[in-house]
Amino acid sequence: MRPYKEALAHFNLPEFKTEWGQIVRGIEKESLRVTPTGRLAQTDHPPALGCALTHPYITTDFSEALLELITPTFTDIEACLQFLADLHKFSYAQLEDQETLWGLSMPCILAGEDQIPLARYGSSNIGRLKTLYREGLGHRYGRLMQTVAGIHYNFSMPESFWADYRVLKQSTEQLEAFQTRQYLHLIRNYHRYAWLLVYLFGASPTVCRCFAAGRKHDLQELDSGTLYKPDATCLRMSNLGYKSEAQKSIFVCYNELGSYLESLQKAMSTPYEPYVAIGSRDDGTHLQINTNLLQLENEFYATIRPKRVGASGEHPLQLLREHGIQYVEVRVLDLNPFLPLGIDAEQIRFLDSFLLFCLLADSPECTEREYFETEANLAAVVNKGRDPELKLSHKGEQLSMREWARDLVEKTRQSAALLDQVHETDAYSKSIQTQSAKVENSELTPSAQVLQVMKKDKLAFAVFGLQQSLAHQAWFREQAMAPKQLDHLIAVSAQSVAKQAAIEASDDISFDQYLEQWNSFR
Repeated sequence: MRPYKEALAHFNLPEFKTEWGQIVRGIEKESLRVTPTGRLAQTDHPPALGCALTHPYITTDFSEALLELITPTFTDIEACLQFLADLHKFSYAQLEDQETLWGLSMPCILAGEDQIPLARYGSSNIGRLKTLYREGLGHRYGRLMQTVAGIHYNFSMPESFWADYRVLKQSTEQLEAFQTRQYLHLIRNYHRYAWLLVYLFGASPTVCRCFAAGRKHDLQELDSGTLYKPDATCLRMSNLGYKSEAQKSIFVCYNELGSYLESLQKAMSTPYEPYVAIGSRDDGTHLQINTNLLQLENEFYATIRPKRVGASGEHPLQLLREHGIQYVEVRVLDLNPFLPLGIDAEQIRFLDSFLLFCLLADSPECTEREYFETEANLAAVVNKGRDPELKLSHKGEQLSMREWARDLVEKTRQSAALLDQVHETDAYSKSIQTQSAKVENSELTPSAQVLQVMKKDKLAFAVFGLQQSLAHQAWFREQAMAPKQLDHLIAVSAQSVAKQAAIEASDDISFDQYLEQWNSFR
């Protein structure tokens, strides 16, 4: 009880109700389909998995070979992970020619850009738009970058929390506006401290040599097939991975919703000379949606996104403008190659504690100077986070990363105490202990463990990746799925086929007209 009372005092709360602990979460996990030799699959999205355009749980990201598994939302952590496991079991049963799912964030052996097939979503206008968006990404950034995979963690507080919290904060705002403002409060703190998640959970210190072929980089050679950085945590988030040089000039302000929407709207409306040079068409073939700095909102490579659920084809910014923020999407997480699901309950408990801390702690408004300071901190931890001498910038002053991390983990311990109390457990505090140990000893981090195994067993990147992927495949194939759940997934896959056909039949304008309307929407 003492840690709980201390946590209440820390956050200036009179109580933390049991129902407030019913955090709503969902997981989106990307994985490349690969051949038995660890090369990118060239096959179509398996028909038995339904249609990627309309399936609620199983879709594709950039490539036809980049599978994305999406859980519904759950208040129970184990139920969420079980559903994700069932999606894996179901998908494995439908894979062709002994294909498997790549268990690492950095991609498998890639033969070249022309061997990375774009995801296809049928002949409907919205389906063609989704493929064209990916065509544009390929022209802008190269297809190699788009094969990088990650885990997105969707987080929201329960509805009952917001009305009570508004009273505690003595706010007279409409509930929707209050909730939106508080999520922006969370996002600002998250930006300040997201480097901690990269240090604790980054698992991509190495890449296949083929991934860097023909590209400028400062990686070192680990072996003939592997490049790495000795103290890197998450090369997925480095300049070689999922980053955009063109977007470095964008200052996205999270102080209030209007300024956030304005920042992205401006980027979506401003032509960018290198993309103008690509052009919109070549001999009648569409090359990209438009020539602006961003084709769509989702092209902005944010480490977290404010989100709201909407129907297919609706503009994300319009949804936020009209209805406010419903949840946040955390986007810095690597697949942990030592976990079949890439994530586990202990990590989720820390994420929940961390995000709750970001919500409840003070969160001053962000300045442009601080925004770029946090970006520089993130880049430093991505590239050399396990360097014990690493210093980060805090309000213009240099601060030891390890000391700052130690302080943040201790502050997160306060929110973990609240969750322990309402769930009648000590699992959240134990998750803090695990992460605290990583702060004190960087050899316990996933990125260090990857290097330890590769060096000890003398495994090249591709060999290590295939070894872990096959171990995961064997684990899933040993797990039985409840017949009711199997029937459900079979039915949903069949329904997705019918839904896509209905969408294709309902189009009443040409794709050129549809594209013109889409680009004129503001």
